[in-house]
Amino acid sequence: MNLGLTYLPLSVYPSEQIAPTENDLKFRKQLVRGYVHDQGAALMGGVAGHAGLFGNANDVAVIMQMLLNKGYYAGQQVLDSSVIRQYTSSQFSDNRRGLCFDKPEPDEKKDSPVTKECSLKSFGHSGFTGTFAWADPENGLIFVFLSNRVYPSADENKLAKLGIRGKIHRALYEAVKPNALLLN
Repeated sequence: MNLGLTYLPLSVYPSEQIAPTENDLKFRKQLVRGYVHDQGAALMGGVAGHAGLFGNANDVAVIMQMLLNKGYYAGQQVLDSSVIRQYTSSQFSDNRRGLCFDKPEPDEKKDSPVTKECSLKSFGHSGFTGTFAWADPENGLIFVFLSNRVYPSADENKLAKLGIRGKIHRALYEAVKPNALLLN
């Protein structure tokens, strides 16, 4: 797989090809562009397992498709299927999260990170800055939504307040329902 995903993208791409993340007036006191937003990852040099990977929607979709394909992409095995299964499964009976990915909330009385139309086998990630990538093996769906909820300031969180990611995710499921596209 030849992807443009990278840590420290300013070493690979010109800054004008990278969207600004935040005008950070509190921690860094500058415009953040091409450097990890997460303060902990920033203090570790910009590379961390939980933050700092930059890419575009196509690159993220390729990774999610590889995970949906149990480790295979474009005829190549990238990861062993047992690793995919372990990283995308809930590991604890009292917690919905997998080792690497979030999962739907199985208890309908509790808030879930995704629309109720998602299968319990689905998995994904909703990032602090606005990223949302979700794969649903049962329905064969991948959803990638890259936005920036912290620009120009992390103080105004309209993306979460208005439930934008969930509304778009629900619209995807509505659009692919059987007979949804039948013409009268």
